[in-house]
Amino acid sequence: MSGALAACSSDNESSTVVTPTPTPVADPVQPQVVVEWNKTALEAVRVVKPGPPMVARSLAILHTAIYDAWAAYDGVAVGTRLRNLLRRPDAERTGPNKTKAMSFAAYLVLINQYPTEKARFDAKMASLGFTVATNNFDATKPEGVGNLAAQAVLDYRRGDGANQDGTLSASGVAYADYTGYVAQNAPAVFSVPTPLSGILAPDHWQQLTYFDAGGIARTPGFIGPQWRNVIPFALTSAAQFRPTPPKALGTPEFTAQAQHVMDVQLALTEKQKVIAEYWADGPNSELPPGHWGLFAQFVSNRDKNSNDKDAKLFFAVANSIHDAAIATWEAKRFYDYVRPITAIRFLMNGKTVQGIGAGGPGAGFVPIQGEAWRTYQVDTFPTPPFPEYTSGHSAFSAAGAEALKQFTGSDTFGATYTQVARSLRADNKIPSADLTLSWATFTDAANEAGQSRIYGGIHFDDGNIAGLDLGRKVGAQAYTKAKSYWEGTA
Repeated sequence: MSGALAACSSDNESSTVVTPTPTPVADPVQPQVVVEWNKTALEAVRVVKPGPPMVARSLAILHTAIYDAWAAYDGVAVGTRLRNLLRRPDAERTGPNKTKAMSFAAYLVLINQYPTEKARFDAKMASLGFTVATNNFDATKPEGVGNLAAQAVLDYRRGDGANQDGTLSASGVAYADYTGYVAQNAPAVFSVPTPLSGILAPDHWQQLTYFDAGGIARTPGFIGPQWRNVIPFALTSAAQFRPTPPKALGTPEFTAQAQHVMDVQLALTEKQKVIAEYWADGPNSELPPGHWGLFAQFVSNRDKNSNDKDAKLFFAVANSIHDAAIATWEAKRFYDYVRPITAIRFLMNGKTVQGIGAGGPGAGFVPIQGEAWRTYQVDTFPTPPFPEYTSGHSAFSAAGAEALKQFTGSDTFGATYTQVARSLRADNKIPSADLTLSWATFTDAANEAGQSRIYGGIHFDDGNIAGLDLGRKVGAQAYTKAKSYWEGTA
């Protein structure tokens, strides 16, 4: 018999009263709110187009605020900023309360990070059934918890060295350099040969002038030279995992690495050309940090994660990639190393080589002047505007892969991507038929991301290898710290 039994006696008779056990009221099914806000953030990234380290930072801020709001409704986890000051009692730890708190935290962060996209974020709140209330800081209400968690993270990050509000630089421009970086080479024009006189420091980075998709001439400077000053999540310093120096100018090894990039370009298969373009900017221009956010979404759906699990997953992945950006950009600034396009134009100056002609990658390989060598990229974005060593793609990817591997307890991935026939932007004859990329493991995906930059003529082998190593170390350390927060031991 179910229920509570109460025995009553009256004279010689006894009676039994059955009190039914209340049926627990289950929480209504909640939307995948962490995934939804990650998708919304990536939509904003595609429109605003910030630099890779800026994307990594903004996603880390977003998912740290979401995690901190979620932690208030957990019995063990502590927040990164307010610790357990927002902790709510057992009766309030419901799915709807968590969803609301996390959404308010996400909204407050995103209107700070991408203010021009406010209408997008308003629409997302409305679709979730929430009325925006950014001035509600009542810690007894989910919206107040979310706002308090987000505001604490934003306050902490306001002075983290990224210069988001532009106050550290005379220009007042968001994320502008305030450290006085000056390139050692004058800019080179991508579409014309570079004379030796135009490469005064052949082992250092050189800006490129090129025409963007709108036909406007661009000469972007070093994006984020100040990033070594940004406060990390788990790194003990930006230089904690700085790799050993790259190949030195004047050595056979320096020449050999440049020749290797040229040789790889001439032997590219259709699959390798697809790999080069797929990884270049994410499948939809969300940049490498956002690309691994897409992979986290895949894992969430694959594993049928709850919002509780996703709050921790995205927190760990985003902060691993944020630290990878800091460590990588520290190495880029420290070594200020040359990109292949400058090294090859210097080493092969005055020589005839096989390469991509003025018609672009789709025209095939022809004899060209060494000083006119081109990357296997779209002409409207031939090479990223920052130094080569180490590879950001490699570090971002290895860090993201490490966090995903440790969180899921397995390296198994299983994602795929299909490039439709004759759809490459760089060469619309490629691939000749639909071509599918697949990654059995997270490690496979990270390794392919790194290798793609050699296929594209963007990096040397050493930049890739060092970047992968750096990313794995950063990812492992960041994951351990993230885990200590949700285990309550941080």
